[in-house]
Amino acid sequence: MQLKNGWLVGIKHLPSPHFDCRPEEETPSLLVVHNISLPPGEFGGPWIDALFSGTLDPAAHPYFADIAHLRVSAHCLIRRDGEIVQYVPFDKRAWHAGISLYQGRERCNDFSIGIELEGTDMLPYSDVQYQQLTAITARLIDIYPAIADHIAGHCDIAPERKTDPGPAFDWPRFRHLVEVMSNKERE
Repeated sequence: MQLKNGWLVGIKHLPSPHFDCRPEEETPSLLVVHNISLPPGEFGGPWIDALFSGTLDPAAHPYFADIAHLRVSAHCLIRRDGEIVQYVPFDKRAWHAGISLYQGRERCNDFSIGIELEGTDMLPYSDVQYQQLTAITARLIDIYPAIADHIAGHCDIAPERKTDPGPAFDWPRFRHLVEVMSNKERE
């Protein structure tokens, strides 16, 4: 996986207006794994892209009336079929974490990268989602080595508000895949 100016090369780019610059001298040192489905429990369709691009039609579904006003984004989305969509370059601050705390540091958006998996807390993620998440993570670790020791779920940085990626996310599997890929790249 190659990067150019903070963007992954060869994937779909859909720039979000919901981002800004990180604080001066701040580089990413945390990866936050999320999940999302819009409407809840439904996959596919244009709704996640619309939410992150600020174009979600509140009349398109009853659930959207409550969220269409939100100014949120993530750096990337990995769809069920493995398609990767990038909304914000990794060197910029996406608005994915909200009120958050990681190891005593507040405002996780300042120093984190947010990756969304199309899914729900309780439905297993697809094999290709794990493969794509691993590939992105390995590339990010090459660029931002501190991430190797700082990977968390949204539930870990905002436990009072969030549950994602949920019990369906196989943390041991993901960590093993990252370790294997990192070892291969060192050989």
